[in-house]
Amino acid sequence: MSALKHKAVAVALLAISASALSVPATAQSVEEFYKSHPITVLVGYSPGGGYDTHVRGVMRYFNRHIPGSPNIVVQNMTGAGSLVATNHLYNLAAKDGSVIGMVRAPVLEPLTGTSASNFDATKFNWIGSGMTEFTVCALLGAPTVKTFADATKTPITLAGSGPGSDDDMISKMLIKLLGLKAKVVSGYPGGNEMQLAVERGEVDGRCGWSFTSIKLIKPEWISEKKLKFLASLSMERWPELPDTPSIMEIAQTDEQKSILKVAILSADLGRPFMAPPGVPADRVEALRAAFIKTIQDPEYVAEVTKRKETPTLVDGKRAEAIIKDLFSTPPEVLKQAKTIVNEK
Repeated sequence: MSALKHKAVAVALLAISASALSVPATAQSVEEFYKSHPITVLVGYSPGGGYDTHVRGVMRYFNRHIPGSPNIVVQNMTGAGSLVATNHLYNLAAKDGSVIGMVRAPVLEPLTGTSASNFDATKFNWIGSGMTEFTVCALLGAPTVKTFADATKTPITLAGSGPGSDDDMISKMLIKLLGLKAKVVSGYPGGNEMQLAVERGEVDGRCGWSFTSIKLIKPEWISEKKLKFLASLSMERWPELPDTPSIMEIAQTDEQKSILKVAILSADLGRPFMAPPGVPADRVEALRAAFIKTIQDPEYVAEVTKRKETPTLVDGKRAEAIIKDLFSTPPEVLKQAKTIVNEK
């Protein structure tokens, strides 16, 4: 064989080898990928709170329904009501299906729209939510304040976790729109720290407070009637709190109701899980399918029911639709909401 032919054969073999080496990265099945890749789950809140407890509960069952049964590691990344974790997930996390997150910032983006938001919520790969969120405005302190009307006359203090968080956003809306006489003490890393702040008397209570988290972390505050529920942040009265008015009953004008409605509807996504943009479609579908099976897993249902939680499945496609609906809110309504939320 001539030298020229030897060279041609060598080049051909190198090309074949390179092609073979590239195949596993692009042609791996979902099961092959997850057999060798653990999943990191970013939680935008601090350890020990309601969100963190919920995520860890879901993750105990999630991997059994994913092809390849990957190990799962939960990582807390706190800051600005989950905005830090959201920006990381969107911009820095691996886009191969090995990193997902449970954060609220993308759901609230239509209302906040702060300069610190460095993501497009509509481009996340939404995996699903296992719980819709019902929140309240409630106090442990301020003994003379019994009702929402009282809180428009007597000053109270409320905990918040930073710009873009449910607590800060809702509190600002109630102050601006409905005359709540409150000061927001912001900057707590997460729900656990805010609950401790309420317990220690650093603040009187919270608005935008997850009722599920209260039931999970401090059920005696409900059973012993230590908490005063000023309003449920819902379209109608909540069955578990029949004597507490919904915020829509307190709102007086159409403008007030239209702005508050956007905040309330964002709760439909509850505690959503999502993957970054760019994750291969087959892995997204596998994660979505596994999530549905997890929330319907009899053992998982039994566990959360024992904790007095109610598993409520919002699948990935429904979550995606809710986000699109939120971002189609009339611009004038969003402008008013953003002005309120972003006021210093």
